[in-house]
Amino acid sequence: MKYFIQTGLILSGLCIIQLLASFSWAAPNPPAKTPTEDDYYKIVTLPTPEGMLLEVGGMTTLQDGRIAICTRRGDVYLVENPDMANDAPPRFKLFASGLHEPLGLAYKDNALFAAQRGELTKLKDTNGDDVADVYETVYAWPISGHYHEYSYGPKFAPDGSMFVTGNVAFGDQEWWRGESRVFGRGWTMRITPDGKMEPWATGMRSPCGLGMIDGELFYDDNQGDYMGSGAIFHLKKGAFTGHPAGLVWTDKIPNSPVKLTDEQFNAVVDPRKDKNGTGGYLKPENKENEANPNTLFAVKSKLPEVTLPAVWLPHGILGISNSEIIPDQTNGAFGPFAGQVFVGDQGQSRIMRVVMEKVKGEFQGVAFDFRSGFQSGVLRMTWGHDGSLYVGETNRGWGSAGNTTSGLQRLFWTGKVPMEMKTVRAMPDGFEIEFTHPVDKASAENLASYSGKNFIYKFHPVYGSPPINDAPLNIKGAKVSEDGLKVRLLIDNIKQYYLHEIKVEGVKSRDGLPVLHPTAYYTLNNIPDGTKLSLSEVSTKRATATPTKTADAVKVKVPAATKGKEVSAAKTAAPTYDKVQPLLAKWTCLGCHNTTTRQVGPSFTDIAKRKYSNERIVALIHKPEPKNWPEYATEMAAMPQVPKADALKMAAWINSLVKENP
Repeated sequence: MKYFIQTGLILSGLCIIQLLASFSWAAPNPPAKTPTEDDYYKIVTLPTPEGMLLEVGGMTTLQDGRIAICTRRGDVYLVENPDMANDAPPRFKLFASGLHEPLGLAYKDNALFAAQRGELTKLKDTNGDDVADVYETVYAWPISGHYHEYSYGPKFAPDGSMFVTGNVAFGDQEWWRGESRVFGRGWTMRITPDGKMEPWATGMRSPCGLGMIDGELFYDDNQGDYMGSGAIFHLKKGAFTGHPAGLVWTDKIPNSPVKLTDEQFNAVVDPRKDKNGTGGYLKPENKENEANPNTLFAVKSKLPEVTLPAVWLPHGILGISNSEIIPDQTNGAFGPFAGQVFVGDQGQSRIMRVVMEKVKGEFQGVAFDFRSGFQSGVLRMTWGHDGSLYVGETNRGWGSAGNTTSGLQRLFWTGKVPMEMKTVRAMPDGFEIEFTHPVDKASAENLASYSGKNFIYKFHPVYGSPPINDAPLNIKGAKVSEDGLKVRLLIDNIKQYYLHEIKVEGVKSRDGLPVLHPTAYYTLNNIPDGTKLSLSEVSTKRATATPTKTADAVKVKVPAATKGKEVSAAKTAAPTYDKVQPLLAKWTCLGCHNTTTRQVGPSFTDIAKRKYSNERIVALIHKPEPKNWPEYATEMAAMPQVPKADALKMAAWINSLVKENP
């Protein structure tokens, strides 16, 4: 009898298990783990011969699939089997040596072209032994000997001419103030194959990245004086992109396409700093009102020669030292972003994604984060014949995130399509977002799924700028397309010339995937014409989760001397990270510093270990002393624009990272 009871129990249990299994099989799959960048794009490190320090300055792909690399130490290598087919390691062949810090490489007509410090050089192997036996000067330009006079390029134009850019030197007033001591510094030059040079444009500060996109020349610049943040510019002949150093040559060279002189510039923009360390307009009649402080578009209203950025790359968010610009020409072999543009960043060791469109005859567009986690600073990129993106890295003298000083890595698509904003387009009354997967309609029609702000940067002779004039986006409605791939947002406070941060953190795909990179930054130079949406055409629903109630200040017990009274910890304790993080982001501290690990500068924890007082940290923010950190080659620029109140909060948080600090 006992046996039958036990058997019955076992059989009943099996039935229950089978019943539960059938329910489990019929129900929707439980959500998988949150996807990461690595699920879609893998990074593979290419091994290099023992003792070889690549410090990549330039890269290009040869017709036979080999990768050519030039190093900052002056060598050029040919790399066979870069994709490590059949599990065989890549093979490196020394092609040329003795160059002066080449920071660009291009291939055409069985020859390599590299921009050295003072010349554009053609390298050719005439006897087929994979060693250059011709080193030919295509064109030479002057150098003053200043360490910061880097030269970048070349980039080939459709007509066979080449473009090279020159970095400014640094300065007599502050170490970071750009100067053009000899012609070419702060300029873009067009050079023909037969060695003729044509001045093309000026206004560059640190023009590390050049890109030829559909036959049009673009470049990116780095934050610094007169450059509030990194940005991509469309570089037409005669353009002036904002940095005034190169203007000293416009009336000294006979064929300058730029007619604006430094005297004319200084008649509008005050090159001096005011008592707050920010600088301003020279004449009262040129000053903008408080709603529009000194900005590059305000300068353009006085000096029409100014070229505005096509796309701003917010400093500390989408890089800090923007580098290579490379369009995706893989026809889908690299994923769903064919025809879009990838932009490297040397300081944060990452790659961003940019999509541009022409509105009223001018380029503008959107920037997204794309892939982080490279082992060193991303300086150069080239497409392999296998559709992979090969990434050349270096950080000597510049600093970067990552655990090595240089290297060569390969980035490839796994075949899975991430849930992303594929692009964002400007509309007369807001923006249209296109996704890579159809969206879940309920989440996409819920206005609580979206947030954002618009903001701009100052134009002044100080190192960089915090975001200013920021205001939350007033999102009034959302309209989802029938196929679920597009969402049109109705926003009633879009603003010409401003960046628009658009967050879609609540939007999901139909199968429940969150957006991998849920923040877009659109630069709205022109608002397009067209039909506007009415409120009757859009969803205005806003369903928010009930917020968890939290006290603004936690009650804590204090020593007996206070007779057991409770006090607010908010009044006595250092701010928590979530409270201070917006300040660290606003003042771009996160671009160079990490909480616990070394990045471009020391970690916040390492700073705390120095046991500086809060007031001392504030003083060092306003006026750094590089001698305190001799192990870091990249000096920190002065940040006098950071208000003392904000600096004290950040200092208090930094000092809270080490318990023994007061």
